[in-house]
Amino acid sequence: MENPPMPKRSHLTLQDRGTICARINQGISFAQIAEELDRDPGTISKEIRLHRVSVEKGSYGRGFNPCIHRRDCKKTYVCKTCFCSGRPCRNCKDCYKYCPDFVEEVCPKLSKPPYVCADCKDRQRCTLRKYEYQPNLADASYKETLSESRKGLAIDPLELERIDKVVSPLIKNGQSIHHVFMNNADELMVSEKTAYNYLNAGLFDADKMDCPRIVRMRPRRSTPKLKIDRHCYEGRTYEDFMRFIADNPDVPVVQMDSVIGNKSGKVLLTLFFQNSNLLLAFLRDHNTARSVLDVFNDLYAMFGRETYCRLFPVILTDRGSEFSNPVPIEQDENGELRSLVFYCNPGAPYQKGGIEVAHELVRRVLPKGKSFDDLQQEDIDLMLSHINSYKRGKLNSRSAYQLFSLIYGDDILPELNIHEIEPNDIVLSPKLLKK
Repeated sequence: MENPPMPKRSHLTLQDRGTICARINQGISFAQIAEELDRDPGTISKEIRLHRVSVEKGSYGRGFNPCIHRRDCKKTYVCKTCFCSGRPCRNCKDCYKYCPDFVEEVCPKLSKPPYVCADCKDRQRCTLRKYEYQPNLADASYKETLSESRKGLAIDPLELERIDKVVSPLIKNGQSIHHVFMNNADELMVSEKTAYNYLNAGLFDADKMDCPRIVRMRPRRSTPKLKIDRHCYEGRTYEDFMRFIADNPDVPVVQMDSVIGNKSGKVLLTLFFQNSNLLLAFLRDHNTARSVLDVFNDLYAMFGRETYCRLFPVILTDRGSEFSNPVPIEQDENGELRSLVFYCNPGAPYQKGGIEVAHELVRRVLPKGKSFDDLQQEDIDLMLSHINSYKRGKLNSRSAYQLFSLIYGDDILPELNIHEIEPNDIVLSPKLLKK
């Protein structure tokens, strides 16, 4: 009697990953690697795409420079941190980090097998971002992902929104979570303990400060780390963004971020238009995903679908928790697509360098450490009017207000209570908002 065939292993081992690395460096196809390891070719492809690592390496005599403008760039001394004042920025390994016009070029070969630079003939001459498959790092990353998948809670964004709409208004009315659940248990369909966890994790529009008893209690040693959606970055990574822009080079991009005042106080949601350098900012009571969505829904209601889609076709942001619920931002209440949301890589603020530079102007008026609690949206609109009326050399001595109006028309900014300020009346210091 023949023994039944052994089932295929469900997990790749470190030894398997070492074999994959050696074979792709030899130019062996995925099909051949899969046959050697007794796996499906799709498994090999997925393994490399998931666990490849980015490497910032230049070439012989030239530093790492992934800027799409590097071949014809005439700028000098953008970084102001090295001794390259007499050299073009295209020869500097740091200038791209500080340049507001930086746009990263991604090699098109990386979108095709083997998805890494292992056997590329141009590797020694290339100054773009390179990708490698390193078995030790891939194995460690896989084990970390496996461990993370067994921690915390994942909840569908729409389900969280449904629960939030019931719980948060009642909490803000002074009701305890216990009281809310005693009277709405059938509608909520989650446990009281789960609701407390969501509240502590900042997933509700209501804040812990809205619960007097919680505020009086001594905080626990640790707060559970909950995640809204483990897969919210899938199809929305910076690499996905670069591929989309390569296919749609004329689509305007809006960068999004938050500016924090004091902890647990009011915060700003900032929106930066790359094509005009215009900055918008909206005051929010709490730094929550719900408050971000409310801003976009208000803008959608204000401008209508046609104008909104023209203004915000693509949004690029970081991986802050307030931006971890992209689906309601991308879709209107009828489920129709209105925007695309993409995320920068972790720890890579230079990928949205324009808004980081714009925040420097905000900090001239609202220095770090200053509370926003005594501000109103009218104050923020006044600050934006002064910032956007400020003429800059990189805009050919025009202001962001003028350039934005040229692109989108004169009727949009007045609807947002932003007006052009006379050049000699512009104030970019804290005294602008002194009352």
